[in-house]
Amino acid sequence: MNHIPMTLNGAKKLREELKYLKQIRRPEIIKAIAEARQYGDLKENAEYHSAKEQQYFCEGRIQEIEAKLINSNIIDIKKIPVQDRVVFGVTISIKNLHTSEKKTYKIVGDDEADFKYNLISVNSPLARSLIGKKTLDIVDVYTPRGITTYKILDIKYL
Repeated sequence: MNHIPMTLNGAKKLREELKYLKQIRRPEIIKAIAEARQYGDLKENAEYHSAKEQQYFCEGRIQEIEAKLINSNIIDIKKIPVQDRVVFGVTISIKNLHTSEKKTYKIVGDDEADFKYNLISVNSPLARSLIGKKTLDIVDVYTPRGITTYKILDIKYL
C-alpha cells in the first residue's frame, strides 16, 4: 500500500476517532447486543440485528483507521524548509482570473479534506494543478466544469 500523506492535525483527528470507537462506541454496541439477546429468538430480533450491523460498521471503521495510520506519512509543514513552492500542507491564496474571486485553501490529505473549511485534498484537481508552482504563477485547473485559471497570490507554511 502506498503511503498516505496526512497533516499532524489529520492524524490527531483519526487517533481521536479511533480512541472513541474502541473505548466508547465498541462497549456501547457490546452492551446493546447483550441486551438484545435477552429478548429471545435471534432470528426475528430487530434490536439484535441492528446492534450487530453497528458492530460490523464500527469494527470495519477501526480497521480502516488503523490501516491509514500505519500507512500514513505524517507531514509537519512547520518543519519543512520554506521555499516559494506549493507543497502538501501549505496554505495558499489564489485568485480566479475569470471571476476575480480570491480564496485561501490548505492542501491536506483525503481524510481531512472539507471544502466548507477550505481544506482541499492533495488529490483534488485544484491541488494537483498547484503542487510545485510558485507565487505569482498562473495555473490552469482542469475540472469537470471546464478549465479555470488561477493566479497564486501567497503561499504560507503554517
